[in-house]
Parts: sequence; C-alpha cells; structure tokens
Amino acid sequence: MRKNTIAALLLGATFAFIVYACKKDGATQQKDTAPVPQDVIAKIKALGFSSSGVRAAEGGWLVEGDILLTAENLSEASTSANLRIAETEQYRTNNLVKSLPRQITVKVMNLGPAFVSGADLAIARYNAQNLQLTFRRITSGKADITIKGFYQGPSGGFITLGSAGFPTRNGNPYSTISMNTHEQAYGANPNVDYVGSVIQHEMGHCIGFRHTDYMDRAFSCGASGAGNEGASNVGAVHIPGTPTGPDAASWMLACSNGGNRTFNANDIVALNYLY
Repeated sequence: MRKNTIAALLLGATFAFIVYACKKDGATQQKDTAPVPQDVIAKIKALGFSSSGVRAAEGGWLVEGDILLTAENLSEASTSANLRIAETEQYRTNNLVKSLPRQITVKVMNLGPAFVSGADLAIARYNAQNLQLTFRRITSGKADITIKGFYQGPSGGFITLGSAGFPTRNGNPYSTISMNTHEQAYGANPNVDYVGSVIQHEMGHCIGFRHTDYMDRAFSCGASGAGNEGASNVGAVHIPGTPTGPDAASWMLACSNGGNRTFNANDIVALNYLY
C-alpha cells in the first residue's frame, strides 16, 4: 500500500530518535537504485504489470507500489480462465489459502508497540468476521506470516507504507509483510488505527486479494498513480456478489487515505465468499 506524499508535512526533529530506533531494532534499508535486470523487466511486462518504478526487494521484485512478485510468480503460467479486466469490483488471485478451516499465525519482528497493536487490531477485525480462516499473533516459534520492518523514503510523490505477496500454489498464505519505518510513512507517534489498516490491507494480499481498483489505480492514487495492474499470471478473478461501481471505502484500494480504513459491506461479502 502507498500514500501520496506530495502534500505531506514533516513532523519535526523528534524523528531522529524514532528512525534510529526502528533501524536499530532490525528494519532493513531498501535501495531505490538497485538495478533491475532486463529479463526481469521483460517478465513483469509480459505478466501485465507496469514496469515503472520496479525495485528489488527481499524475496523478489516490488511492483505497483506494494505487490511483491517472487521468482515463482515470474515463471508461473496462469491456470485461470476467469480473468476480468477494466472493471471496479472485488478481485482475488488464482491461488487461495487452502485446508480450511485454518488458523494463520502472525509474528511481529522487532517493531515498535504501534506495529504490535496494529497487528492485533488487524487480526481482531478479520476474526470478527467469523470466517473459516482465522488469525492469531504469536511471540515465539515460526509463524505463517512474519511482519518486519524496512526503511525507505518517498519516491515519485509516493511512499510505500507496506508490501506483501500472494498465496503459494500449495495453498499457504504469503509469508512476509514488510512495513516501512521511515518518518514520512507513519510519523514519530504512529496512529494504531492507521498502522492496523495498512497491516489489514497487506494481510488481504497474503490470503489472495488483489487491489479493488487494480484496473485503474487513479481511483485511490490520483492521476500520478494511474494505470491498470493487469490480471497477469497471479490472476484477477471477479468475486461474485461484489458491485461493478467504484467502491471508495474498500480496504483493498491501492493507495491509503492516510487514516483508518477497514472492511466495508462489499469487502465482507468478498471475504465470506472466499473464506
């Protein structure tokens, strides 16, 4: 998920300590200038994703702001015959989490209390839907989804708030959510509702949801973020029962509104249809 930073305000000198603390606690530095091999660019284009702003990230390549494409994604052929492009509805990927009912464990690694509380908030929001898929935060052992930090400033008028990938072919959720600890992402005193809303969004990717406005990101990102993400090999399968008109409050819009955003009525329909 991204936030438009063109009109963002710098919040003061106290950032120096906060940023240092986040980096010291394990957040990694991600480089905007990491070279992207031409064969990777070609594969990304062939899949229908935009190659603009692609950058290397741990585990693969970050495209469209917050979507992590792994080497498996780049080489996997589509098996779906139900791809719908250029509409505004709820969409899922070809792969979903399997072996339902199932509990997914989540661990927050070396991040501040707002990220821990934000994870708890996101988990509570999913669990309140009484789905066959539930979540539980753990503090030790191996988790199904690990939330960790990275540190990266704005680029092109946007800042990446978080990123994640899609479920694997064997039916497991994507295993990592990366949250930006840069001062212009959440500020010196992160709002738990805001952080939790972004984690909730990235968890949506992990279990197979595409962006609601994937067909035209300008809906939530503005003109500078316009573009169709494409169905690609990961799929953009319409979820029956969701509307065809714009859905301004959806939790899976590509860009954040800078505040609290949870499931709306159509999101709940989509969640219940899949899980």
